[in-house]
Amino acid sequence: MKRRSFVKAGLAALLVPVPAEAQQRKTFRVGFLSAGTRTPDGSAPGALREGLSKLGHANVAYEARFAEGNLERLPALAAELVGLKVDAIVAQGGMAILAAKQATSTVPIIAAPVSGDLVAAGLIASPARPGGNVTGLTDESVALSAKRMEILKQAVPKAALIAVLWNANDQGMTLRYQEIEKAARQLKVEVQPVSLRGRADFDAAFAEMTRRRPDAIFIVADGLTTLNRKRLIEFAASQRIPAMYEFSVYTQDGGLIAYGPSFEDAFQRAASFLDRIFKGAKAADLPAEYPARYYLTVNLKTADSLGLTIPPVLILIADTVIK
Repeated sequence: MKRRSFVKAGLAALLVPVPAEAQQRKTFRVGFLSAGTRTPDGSAPGALREGLSKLGHANVAYEARFAEGNLERLPALAAELVGLKVDAIVAQGGMAILAAKQATSTVPIIAAPVSGDLVAAGLIASPARPGGNVTGLTDESVALSAKRMEILKQAVPKAALIAVLWNANDQGMTLRYQEIEKAARQLKVEVQPVSLRGRADFDAAFAEMTRRRPDAIFIVADGLTTLNRKRLIEFAASQRIPAMYEFSVYTQDGGLIAYGPSFEDAFQRAASFLDRIFKGAKAADLPAEYPARYYLTVNLKTADSLGLTIPPVLILIADTVIK
């Protein structure tokens, strides 16, 4: 009898449900693909890792790949991540998302930070029902482009000719340029289109804006322009041209004004998408999200160097003022 009781007790122990803590011991593999520059430690961004850790995912292995502005490398890097059998890919930049989507139709792809209008770029069917293996953060491109142009016009009221510089190889950024052009027409401002397709095009772009000097510049941010942001900021400073940027990293490096979402917020949001995917959700069923808020940053040091007086109302509503 004692032996039977012992055997029954052992079988009962085997049938006890595995605690959630034990289930978390599974190691998930997350791929990170960026068109931009390598992070200091070569891994996925710290905000993404911290976000997953806060959600209880301590056992995550990261595989990060960076194109360093050489966009032609993205397809091979995406294929490499898929070959490593990652559970999901977080893609930074429209071209990175496209490369990942072309490399796999099954591995979930999370767009973060905001990489353009995912619907307009054909990457998802709709924000509510993405429908494929891509979801994440998307742009309100029409409203956002108009808002940025309005802020730039407030900062430089006399601006009649605004150069818009963007990466024409990135469909998402081209769509954003088109929305900026529409917003400019509403404000009765002429747009000077300055397109890039690679690093070799910057000198020609600068020469064009030197020949026909705009009253202001609008920089559309992607991996190519962000990687070369110091060249863009130095050119604007040398020509004493006010410039609008899309992320605060530009103003931190000396740019005049920026309006856009936070990279840190975006990667924290990406972590929540990954959390749901690790728990069995499908990317096709996870609604894409818009940024919770946008941040206005004004660099008054740069304004002073340009001899530009920023209207008090912009300073008052700015989230960050660099003095």
